[in-house]
Amino acid sequence: MSLTEIAIKRPSLIIVLFSVLTLLGIIGYKNLSYELMPDFNQPVVVIKTVYPGAEPTEVESSVSRKIEDALSNLEGIDYLVTKSLPNASIIIANLKYGTNLDKTMQDAQRYIDNIKKDLPKDIQSPVMSKVSPNDLPIMSVSVTSDLPATVFYEHLKDNFLPQIQQIKGVAEITVLGGEDREMQVKINQEKLKLYKVSLTQVVEAINRSGIDLPAGKVQTETENNSVRLVGKFTSIEQIRNVQIAMPVAGSPVYVKDVAEVIDGIKEISSVSRYNGKTGIGLLLKKQGDGNAVDVSKAVRKQFEQIEAQNKIGNVKFVISDDSTDNTIAAVEGVVHDLLLAIVLVSLIMLLFLRSFRNSLIVLLAIPTSLITAFGVMWLLNYTLNLMTLLAMSLVIGILVDDATVVLENIQKHLDQGKDRAKAALEGRMEIGFSALSITLVDVVVFVPILFLQVFVADMLKQFSIVVITSTLSSLLVCFTLTPWLASRLGKKEDLQPTTIFNRFLIGFEHLLEAFIAWYGRQLQWVLHHKLLFSGFVFFLFVATGVMMKQGIIGKELMTTGDQGKFRMTLEFDKTTSIAQNDKRSQEIEKYISKKKEVSTLFSNVGGPSTGIGSLGLGAPNVSEYTIQLKPKSERGEITTEVFMQQLREELKSNYSGINFAMASLGLIPKSAPIEITLSGSSNTQVMEVGQQLKAVVEKIPGADNVRISVQDGNPEYKIIPDKDKMQRLGLTTAYVGLNTRIAFSGNADATLTDNGTEYPIRIWLDNFSRKNYEDVSHLAIVNPMGISVEVAQFAEVIQDKSPSLLERKDRQPAITLTADALGRPSGTVADDVLSYLAKNPLPEGVQLSWGSDIKRQQDSFGALGSVLLISFVLIYLIMVALYDSFIYPFVVLFSIPLAIIGAFLALNLSLNNISLFAMLGLIMLMGLVVKNAILIVDFTNHLKAEGMHYEEALIKAGKERMRPILMTTLAMVIGMLPIALASGTASEWKNGLAWVIIGGLSSSLMLTVYVVPMIYHTVDSIKQRIRKDQ
Repeated sequence: MSLTEIAIKRPSLIIVLFSVLTLLGIIGYKNLSYELMPDFNQPVVVIKTVYPGAEPTEVESSVSRKIEDALSNLEGIDYLVTKSLPNASIIIANLKYGTNLDKTMQDAQRYIDNIKKDLPKDIQSPVMSKVSPNDLPIMSVSVTSDLPATVFYEHLKDNFLPQIQQIKGVAEITVLGGEDREMQVKINQEKLKLYKVSLTQVVEAINRSGIDLPAGKVQTETENNSVRLVGKFTSIEQIRNVQIAMPVAGSPVYVKDVAEVIDGIKEISSVSRYNGKTGIGLLLKKQGDGNAVDVSKAVRKQFEQIEAQNKIGNVKFVISDDSTDNTIAAVEGVVHDLLLAIVLVSLIMLLFLRSFRNSLIVLLAIPTSLITAFGVMWLLNYTLNLMTLLAMSLVIGILVDDATVVLENIQKHLDQGKDRAKAALEGRMEIGFSALSITLVDVVVFVPILFLQVFVADMLKQFSIVVITSTLSSLLVCFTLTPWLASRLGKKEDLQPTTIFNRFLIGFEHLLEAFIAWYGRQLQWVLHHKLLFSGFVFFLFVATGVMMKQGIIGKELMTTGDQGKFRMTLEFDKTTSIAQNDKRSQEIEKYISKKKEVSTLFSNVGGPSTGIGSLGLGAPNVSEYTIQLKPKSERGEITTEVFMQQLREELKSNYSGINFAMASLGLIPKSAPIEITLSGSSNTQVMEVGQQLKAVVEKIPGADNVRISVQDGNPEYKIIPDKDKMQRLGLTTAYVGLNTRIAFSGNADATLTDNGTEYPIRIWLDNFSRKNYEDVSHLAIVNPMGISVEVAQFAEVIQDKSPSLLERKDRQPAITLTADALGRPSGTVADDVLSYLAKNPLPEGVQLSWGSDIKRQQDSFGALGSVLLISFVLIYLIMVALYDSFIYPFVVLFSIPLAIIGAFLALNLSLNNISLFAMLGLIMLMGLVVKNAILIVDFTNHLKAEGMHYEEALIKAGKERMRPILMTTLAMVIGMLPIALASGTASEWKNGLAWVIIGGLSSSLMLTVYVVPMIYHTVDSIKQRIRKDQ
């Protein structure tokens, strides 16, 4: 007994099956959470080691190289990139796709632990992390208050942040700006000389005085008491009265004799403002498994509670940017497209099936298939994200395919006067093979995607699983629910012109019949003029090739989309102080804020950079603005990129000596899309080639903010001692080094306790002695004999520049050239670089490798190209198995190239670039266009088996199958239109994909119905001749 017979004769089984699937789907839907994109962790491990006070050369030799050597045995490494900066070593281990990230991190940690004893003692423990979109803040917040600055910062650090950090899903919170309380001991050099006291003596005296020390315990047979020495500082007066030395008996020297002790603030390292108002900035990241939308809601709720509890201090949390706003808008946009697609598909069904009853039977396939997909998504721990919802929107047209084909055939049997049960069974059995073929072909093109090992694999897998699940569910519906409902509700259609709607349907039916008759005549003409028609099709292919050569559209991995938001980085001269940076940044902020197009401006002066791929380090000479423009309706039709270009030109002319770098911010965080790493054994040669290539890239249209990683470093004063002189004066390198570090960096080991909170005590020279070259030369160091010696007496002080960064790739010297793409797709800019390199190869010994977007683009496009080929082969093999023939499946495959004509034409006309989603559209198209050919070939085989001549069978099959072909293709095309024409958040991604499918289906519809019968006719006529000859 077949599945359809069971459905018709024992419907209770089918009702139970679909009830269980529906229940699973409802439970799944209720438990699914929103997310912008599936979490696609890149297989990258970053090892960051802080080495305070060390310059890049020292960091490289003492830390970076040793960790590189330790990691050389790590399995799955593709390549290592090492960056040695002032005070820090950063090693980026790029792993091969498919490598187990957690296991690799455990192994790496073990290797590093083994060599820790060989690393300098001053380093902080190496910190290991993954690179993922979760590294980026999901929220930027500006906190303001009427409380005194230091009190407010303390409240925030000790009270507010712990409340936020305990929220489920919240990871790291970066604090920008604020005034942190610090006790400062500012030492007067002249008084040190007078009392013959050294800096180290002052530090040791304070550090030894301000401690609590457990001293043990006293006990008897009945009592037990611990003993503790209480010496921690609780007031500034106690610090002032610390005795440093007693050079003359009875005349002690106190801290107050040589230094001023004040209750001050730490040196400011960053400033944060929102729309010109100074506050404390918070950059909030979520945990890897946290849901951004849920985290954002919980954080907002906590902000309200903190504000309510701190009304006296007028504490306000202003959210300057929340990425989840875009997430919700994007998801709502896709849901809107999905619902609109269902309505449009319903109208097409009604038009072709001529009754509300039949339309409803077909449309039942949509909710039953989608609800099953919700259940599977929940079981696989997926989320409602752009990829899964987009899959549902795109699949609407596919879901009605099988049910349409089956019901249309059942209706034909009903119209012949058969009873309902017999018509339902025979109609389904006759067309079941076609339905199975159509579904398997739709599904099989997505199977290779499940085995991809590339950057986008996680995103595409979720998309594919939803398409596969929904499509297979629709096959089950067309084999069970559709025939069962037809056997109960179906009836012979006899439309009477009694209403306007009926008259419209009858008129449409007459038009359709006339069109089918016209098509039959055209097909007959084509079958007798094959050469002429083949020439016409060949001309279309040539025209498509010529059009693609014109460069109307470009290549890129993913369209950023115009979200009206961009990041601008201001880089001042390396000598610029944080105060000067802040002063000039404020002027520029005011200038930008006056622009009528600007809505909000969040500034981060000197704080850590936030872009993906950034090293998370700040610099006193760098500021970063996040600028949100007003909606397009309010700012006019000026695009974000055009506004960025205009703004930069204005700023360049008004504010000289500043490098302005800009990058638009889309839904997906991106690093600089163009990244080229040059490496080789000779550092000098690599630098030369890098500078030459930089000059070339700067001239390429669309390449913006071209920069090289290894640049001139920060200016520094080098103290070069004469060892002989130094030793004669009773000094050692270590002693001099310790004194100079205390003088200019300070020592903050001691603390003062106030109301249970510990504050650092920084001991260093007063402000007047820490300003310039003379202060370094005349720094007085009191030797152990009490004699004051100036640095200039035993050392030469020279001004130099330390390298800002030293880079290596796979343990060879390297530099990285990065560039943004502005006004042109990144892939197209990269193609120009490649064409230059093809004509001007790099010298021997210098290797080039691509990184960032272009590497991912090459990997992803290459993998998807392979998927296209594998899908092509799988479609052929499935049809060979179904038809038990090697020739007729080959005929069906001719429909695939025909779709390319329309797909590329649609991309060019809609000005959408060839992107990841356009490639996905081409893969999806392969399954969709084969369907029309299957319907014709399958029915022709059926008619031939009944004894009809192949030419007559082809014409009859073409005419008979034109209605379901038109119906399913139009349903898909019309269902795609809302997605193709969408203009909201994230619409740029969907547009290209939808236009590829619309164009491909349209050209395939117009050409397949002629080309496939023509090839079939040719094959059968050859076979007939061979038989005659035999």
